[in-house]
Amino acid sequence: MKTHEQSTERGQSTERGHGTEAAAAPSADRYAAAAPAAGGPAVVSPAAAVAAAAAAAGAGEDAAITVTTEGLPAWLDPVARAARTIEPDQLSRFLPPESGAGRQSAVLVLFGEGERGPELLLMERSGSLRSHAGQPSFPGGSLDPEDGDQATTGPLRAALREAREETGLDPRGVQIFGVLPRLYIPVSGFVVTPVLGWWRSPSPVGVVDPGETARVFTVPVADLTDPANRATTVHPSGHRGPAFLVESALVWGFTAGVIDRILHYAGWERPWDTAKQVPLDWRA
Repeated sequence: MKTHEQSTERGQSTERGHGTEAAAAPSADRYAAAAPAAGGPAVVSPAAAVAAAAAAAGAGEDAAITVTTEGLPAWLDPVARAARTIEPDQLSRFLPPESGAGRQSAVLVLFGEGERGPELLLMERSGSLRSHAGQPSFPGGSLDPEDGDQATTGPLRAALREAREETGLDPRGVQIFGVLPRLYIPVSGFVVTPVLGWWRSPSPVGVVDPGETARVFTVPVADLTDPANRATTVHPSGHRGPAFLVESALVWGFTAGVIDRILHYAGWERPWDTAKQVPLDWRA
């Protein structure tokens, strides 16, 4: 069940397009330099508490599930720092119901380092699917019973399992370094946990099931931060959200919203023209 890519909207709309980082060379050094100054009292967000619980649980069950920032490249420090402090309403105005209702799912937000520096792993849904055909997304899906406790290691295991099933990724090469707050997708009733990973030991990836996935690809972070590749999508329903025109694809909806907020809170965002609009088909 791959329905986590329904469109969602983040809450901090007034902040869009007001990045603080000037244009610079697309290298790992640029992103390391974007980290905010250290110091001040430590702030622990709900997501950080979940990550801490997962780390404690995983340490006794499976070392591969431990959440740790040890050995991360310096350019990922701002992302790890943001994951520890970011609040749910800073990511989206759609938050899980207080009743606990919703289908639990997880996505893997996997950072690697390619020929052009930092990059993200994405996949594109098959064009034959009835829902969101051809839409780029993070690997991910619903939690299965064997994934374990949804409050600790369940989302971590689900994100890695789904990534392996969808892209052929070897989870042994992935270091989980953070967990973002759970978000809600009202149209599908999914509660989605974004799991942050460092592709410490890259493995071959590609389409596993052509019926579900059209392609698997990576996108340089430098392309995601390039103002020329940014736009605002406009759905016939009236919903507006951030989008990225990269790798011959339009990245929008939930995936674009998460990427947009990571760029913003990591200090990597550059000012872009929010008036540049891309209309979406009513079937999107």
